[in-house]
Amino acid sequence: MGRDSVMTPEVKIVAGRRVLYVMATLAEYHSALKARFKPLICQVGPVEAALHMAQYLTANNKPDLVVSLGSAGSAVLEQVKVYQVSHVSYRDMDASPFGFEKGATPFLDLPAEVELKHMIPDMETATLSTGANVVSGDSYKSASADMVDMETWAIMRACLIYGVPIIGLRGISDGADPVSKYSDWTKYLEVIDQRLGEAVDILEAAITNKKITL
Repeated sequence: MGRDSVMTPEVKIVAGRRVLYVMATLAEYHSALKARFKPLICQVGPVEAALHMAQYLTANNKPDLVVSLGSAGSAVLEQVKVYQVSHVSYRDMDASPFGFEKGATPFLDLPAEVELKHMIPDMETATLSTGANVVSGDSYKSASADMVDMETWAIMRACLIYGVPIIGLRGISDGADPVSKYSDWTKYLEVIDQRLGEAVDILEAAITNKKITL
């Protein structure tokens, strides 16, 4: 288990619905989000995220909603702004030499880009690509999505298998310029924390007002 796993996640009750917030690392979890929930820390990358998400769903009562949230990179979206995920893809998967569509997992009945069915009304959307690498500079040209992260596809797959709805929220932490050091990612995380907190309030109000049906 990683060092971020020491915090026990808590399902939050919102208008009678059980909501589980999931984040990759405590590095993204600051004062605004700490005031709102205790997340499942799924660790960094698709493998760790899938393992921790599936382990949680196996061992606990299923929540009514999973919210995957944290930072993302983008060369085209506004930096430090929060977007909700409309579609998610898996950029590591490429079986195209065998005739499969790039991004589509062979023999899995899913498209290369999966639409998330539950959306927050009137919140700006963007497409998201998940993979095991940090995308920077010219690498964005090969990412077929507005923004990139390292966990949401894996969390989504576990949720699909267990029949749990998922919503994705991502704040843009980097991408306007090439990154070369850890602080290029972390320098805006506290600002993103504040804005994600605001987005969580909007989400929970939408659940309370039945604008999101679970």
